[in-house]
Amino acid sequence: MDVYLPIANLSVNGLVIVALGALTGVLSGLFGVGGGFLTTPLLIFYGVPPTVAAASASTQVTGASVSGVLAHRRRNGVDYRMGGLTIVGGVFGAGIGSLLFRFFQSVGQIDVVISVLYVVMLGSIGTIMLREAIDTIRKRQTSEASQARKRRHHPLIAALPMRWRFYRSGLYISPLAPVLLGVMVGILTMLMGVGGGFILVPAMLYILGMSASVVVGTSLFNILFVTMATTMVHALTTKAVDLVLVALLLLGSVTGAQYGTQLAQKAKPELLRLVLAAIVLLVAARMFLGLFYQPEEIFTVLNL
Repeated sequence: MDVYLPIANLSVNGLVIVALGALTGVLSGLFGVGGGFLTTPLLIFYGVPPTVAAASASTQVTGASVSGVLAHRRRNGVDYRMGGLTIVGGVFGAGIGSLLFRFFQSVGQIDVVISVLYVVMLGSIGTIMLREAIDTIRKRQTSEASQARKRRHHPLIAALPMRWRFYRSGLYISPLAPVLLGVMVGILTMLMGVGGGFILVPAMLYILGMSASVVVGTSLFNILFVTMATTMVHALTTKAVDLVLVALLLLGSVTGAQYGTQLAQKAKPELLRLVLAAIVLLVAARMFLGLFYQPEEIFTVLNL
């Protein structure tokens, strides 16, 4: 079933795009991550231009985050004060990311920048996840008791001026910390088309020291509004959001997330992390190799 993508300016098999969305949806439900960090590279592998892939993937993440926020809100798992500050930083970061996006696009290097960012981010995160999963499995096999990590924010956070109380997160820290974290996530969301959850969740846990009970819900709350902002910025500046592509991805991801959630209830968490780490590293390796491939047609058409 061929479908024409007007912004990407190419025809694709609609069923393949729906299946790709379903795959990222399954990963979202199975591993508890947004799946957006895999949507962009998979679209690039399929032949969608990186600029369109990044812009459209951020739009898909917006739709996929709504149900997650509502679910965590029902169990009081969202720190709205913390989330509001990260959103302020995220919107500001999206503006900075827009300027960077346009700059790299003007010099013809945006495709390379997106690929390099994915190689670095996915390679680093995949390695950390793989090491933690292997350590957890080894401790279980040797019956070694794992000590609970004391929840404490990073020393740099304690050095920041002013302090607010975040009662849901159980923190007394400077509001500048979540704002700066939001700026970083906003820039990456604009450039990479990701929700930022795979960066935001570990940062909230290990840098800010937030309570694990509100981390995921607060992260999704941030992702929802920051991806909305980046989608609007992309639509007004880069004009790279392909709504036909987004609709096909959402159709698949909404369905896939339901199956992923059911599978997650039956599998061991450490094995899930191990599999996810392997998938992330494989995608990073493929993106790395893609930086050195010579394209079949070493020219492009520029619309003036």
